[in-house]
Amino acid sequence: MTKIDPQLQAKSIALSLASQSSRGLASHLIVLVHDDEDYTAATRRIWELANAHYASVQFLGLCKDVEDEPSLRRRLVAMSALVKDGNVSAEAKVEIGTNWVDFVKRNYQTGDMIVCFAEQRAGLFHRPLSQILESNLSAPVYILSGLYPQSTSRSNSLSQIIVWTGSFAILAGCFWLQIKISQLPKDSAQTLLLIISVGVEFWLIWVWNSLFS
Repeated sequence: MTKIDPQLQAKSIALSLASQSSRGLASHLIVLVHDDEDYTAATRRIWELANAHYASVQFLGLCKDVEDEPSLRRRLVAMSALVKDGNVSAEAKVEIGTNWVDFVKRNYQTGDMIVCFAEQRAGLFHRPLSQILESNLSAPVYILSGLYPQSTSRSNSLSQIIVWTGSFAILAGCFWLQIKISQLPKDSAQTLLLIISVGVEFWLIWVWNSLFS
């Protein structure tokens, strides 16, 4: 089920209801924030959602590098200050890592509502974050779109090109190695080397993609 916010159509901001169970009021809005985007434009809409649901706001920030943690924390503190008023309270949490599902699970409580952005992607194949959350959590997910700067889509496209190029390079290198191993005398050592090479191949692909998730 999809809902278009009539108050924000002129600004191309769409609100999608990703779970039918989200029709009731929420206890908290759990807003997911990446470390490489500016979400200031979304604070007004987040406040409106929180106010409409009589909910407090919890910003969850996830960053891949320790060096980015202070700037992300400052950004979330600023967003919290913009959202707070007499009716809405807000807090922020920041962690280092790439696993959104585990991060959300540790903070989600029954009755909460998750808010993410349509442009957010994660995981091995850079799937939309909303799809990953819906498939792993039994929780209502609201999707906000049209809030990113235009440069973000170009940045995401470049990032995906780098990810796929690196993945293909790893596959090609491991395939070449496996051909060389298959040319060795057939014995238990050859079989073991082939198994190890396949394991290393999957591990390298996982590590490479986790750098961009």
